[in-house]
Amino acid sequence: MNKSEIKAGKSFPIGATLNETGVNFSLFSKNAQSVELLLFDHEGDRAPAQIIPLHPKKNKTYHYWHIQLPGLEAGQLYAYRVNGPHDTSNGHRFNPEHFLLDPYAKAVTISKVKKNKTSPMKCVVSDSSRYDWESDQHPRRPFAQTIIYEMHVAGFTKNPNSGVAPKLRGTYAGLIEKIPYLIELGITAVELLPVFLFDHHSADPERSNYWGYSPISFFAVHTAYSSSTEPLHALDEFRDMVKALHKAGIEVILDVVYNHTGEGGEGGPTYSLRGIDNSIYYTLTPDKAHYADYSGCGNTLNANHPIVRRMIIDSLHYWVKDMHIDGFRFDLASILSRDEKGMPVENPPILWDIESDPVLAGTKLIAEAWDAAGLYQVGSFIGDSWKEWNGKFRDDVRSFLKGDRGTISRFASRIMGSPDMYAHQEREPEQSINFVTCHDGFTLNDLVSYNTKHNGANGEGNRDGTNDNLSWNFGIEGPTDDPVIEALRNCQIKNFFTLTLLSVGAPMMLMGDEVRRTQRGNNNAYCQDNEISWFDWSLVQKHSELLRYVKLLLAMRLQRDTTKEEFSMSLRELLNQPLVTWHGVKLNQPDWSDDSHSLAITVQSLSGKIAMHYMINAWQEPLDFELPVIQNGVACLWKRWIDTSLPSPNDICHLHEATPIDGFAYDVKDHSMAILITEVGP
Repeated sequence: MNKSEIKAGKSFPIGATLNETGVNFSLFSKNAQSVELLLFDHEGDRAPAQIIPLHPKKNKTYHYWHIQLPGLEAGQLYAYRVNGPHDTSNGHRFNPEHFLLDPYAKAVTISKVKKNKTSPMKCVVSDSSRYDWESDQHPRRPFAQTIIYEMHVAGFTKNPNSGVAPKLRGTYAGLIEKIPYLIELGITAVELLPVFLFDHHSADPERSNYWGYSPISFFAVHTAYSSSTEPLHALDEFRDMVKALHKAGIEVILDVVYNHTGEGGEGGPTYSLRGIDNSIYYTLTPDKAHYADYSGCGNTLNANHPIVRRMIIDSLHYWVKDMHIDGFRFDLASILSRDEKGMPVENPPILWDIESDPVLAGTKLIAEAWDAAGLYQVGSFIGDSWKEWNGKFRDDVRSFLKGDRGTISRFASRIMGSPDMYAHQEREPEQSINFVTCHDGFTLNDLVSYNTKHNGANGEGNRDGTNDNLSWNFGIEGPTDDPVIEALRNCQIKNFFTLTLLSVGAPMMLMGDEVRRTQRGNNNAYCQDNEISWFDWSLVQKHSELLRYVKLLLAMRLQRDTTKEEFSMSLRELLNQPLVTWHGVKLNQPDWSDDSHSLAITVQSLSGKIAMHYMINAWQEPLDFELPVIQNGVACLWKRWIDTSLPSPNDICHLHEATPIDGFAYDVKDHSMAILITEVGP
């Protein structure tokens, strides 16, 4: 490199940017005393090939250190070394011995060397313009037409019985091979557990950071999910996956972690932000010497600081514009409502930045509206666009179907879109993301198979994971060959699916629940990169009858009137329509007492063409439900569409194949539900 061709560079864009003559590097550090740019020739190099000092006057504008280097191309490896005060009383933790990642790096490599030690991570200069997106477009599905499938990229195909070639198992490319399964199932959006670069290793060599909720970078994809260890290949393979999903009409939602990083607390590793400007990037305790921990992971990102806000917005822009991502689920989103002192604020700048950003307009925004320090904002999260993971739907539906006392009123509210939480906001019915299971907790199979958690494999003496699972094993803990208990468990699983997919709101289901994937009672499998967490593809055949049930349910979900644009309305407007009549086992006599375990609902479609009669029996004995005789002035000819107590194929059918019902009552077996339909209009 000819030193005479080295230029001062510019403060923008932040990061490493290819241009006509080379690469412009820009790094923010307010409190640094000196910055060095390090260039490497090979991934495994433990020392830089070139060290380029940045002059504090020539190569610095405001608090941005920058330089333009000629002749560099995509694939160039680099890192930073930043020096400054190591003064924890003022929040500074500079250490010039560390090689630091560029927070804006779009690709990062981690190379293995002898004795399984890892060489320092290196950033890789990339060029997003080189990728051919062909004619790819965001599907832009409204939430009314969205069915979310929460999944782990690697866990979906890593099992040897996946049918995916060994080299592609657990990769972005492997997921592409299984897109036909998602299409046949009826999924319209996948919600991927974290794909931001994270440290897969843990302190225990027998376990791993499987879920990935400890990001090292907010821009780089996780290279380990690629079929090649070459970071730029991983970048393209990820985009191939997104493009393929879009061609199938499936949106891609990322589970993003902007609340903390993988650097942890005081004793954690230094990858990037800690060594670049610790006091700027992290929320610290009043004495500045420690990290405020609202995430439960050792540190908290200082999300409402202007520099950190810009980084988060720039990251979201990158994933939407350059990577064609359709939406984001924000892990522990309530942390983003805390100020630099950790106090919740009424109008958090970063959340309004995201809400009002023109690039993100139309992007799906989903909040996990709580944090690890007790801030719970479900039903009160700010903004006009955010949807919320509705943890109360999960808990109240579980409680009611389990047979708990005092749950009937809350249950009724949950299946109607939680109007007690959302109707006052004049928002669409899908503000509530309805789910019963997710990655964090029991799978649906385990919810009906275990009374208590079984987390011994995690190495924490079964102390980790929640003890409050609202689960019920139907008399035997774990797997059983008892046909009676198996029938009850299958019935209960169908109950959960039916309520999740047909309730008012946007449904989300967990990978593998449709075929009874089990984690052997482990409700906190964050460290289990093995068969405990992987999709077992042998279950597709073993539980084909349940899979058929779920497919028909999903198909019906997407045919409802509420998915059509002409019937678009707010939750309040929807509930003000004369569409719903409440019953108990007796017509027009719902039992709202604490001892009630049954509910019936007659719902007329918005088009006025059909009515459905839902009967839900969470009691331990069969119940006879009276049926309406007249609906909308028309004599009812009720036909059975669903009865979760019946074996396949009688448990569900296509609507036009529904079986006529004789008489004026219907017998609903214990712990089951039935849905009848009738035509009431032209």
